[in-house]
Amino acid sequence: MKKLIYTVKFILIMLAYDQLNAQIGIGTTVLTNSSVLLEFGADSTGIILPQVTSATNAAAGTFLFDAADKSVKMKEDKNNSLNGNWTNLTQNSIQGKLHSFSNAGVDQIGNNGVVMGSFTSSKSGALVLESTTRALVLPKVNNPQNALKGSIAGTMVYDTASGMLAVFDGSTWSYWK
Repeated sequence: MKKLIYTVKFILIMLAYDQLNAQIGIGTTVLTNSSVLLEFGADSTGIILPQVTSATNAAAGTFLFDAADKSVKMKEDKNNSLNGNWTNLTQNSIQGKLHSFSNAGVDQIGNNGVVMGSFTSSKSGALVLESTTRALVLPKVNNPQNALKGSIAGTMVYDTASGMLAVFDGSTWSYWK
């Protein structure tokens, strides 16, 4: 918990220092590209998406682990409201598994979590990247099914071996071009 608090404080200090031009690297001191807002180092680690039971006001581009159907989903605006515009990224024959790493606390109304790239955001989320010119670079892992033993549901990486987005639902890795 102390490490999380330290990380959040560090991110907030970095944002206050150079709010609009800030770039942040986690696990690296060298950023590869000036169009990156948040980039991860070369360690075999992934992003763990929040495990939620609902996300009624989620904006397009939101990724989450849906506890109801045990799958990783992404909100898009292209689905003509099919499934609430949620695209299931883990359509596997083996059902995913819930994990016990979710926050036991209650989210506060109006709490946007950590916002990077702007002072505020109208979008809600634990981590909101707000930029029209910079992007998120996912952690890069070679063959995550082998390198990330013990991953939990909602882990997301870029697989350098296949050149694809890889998401884990607690049972199976799914790959998307």
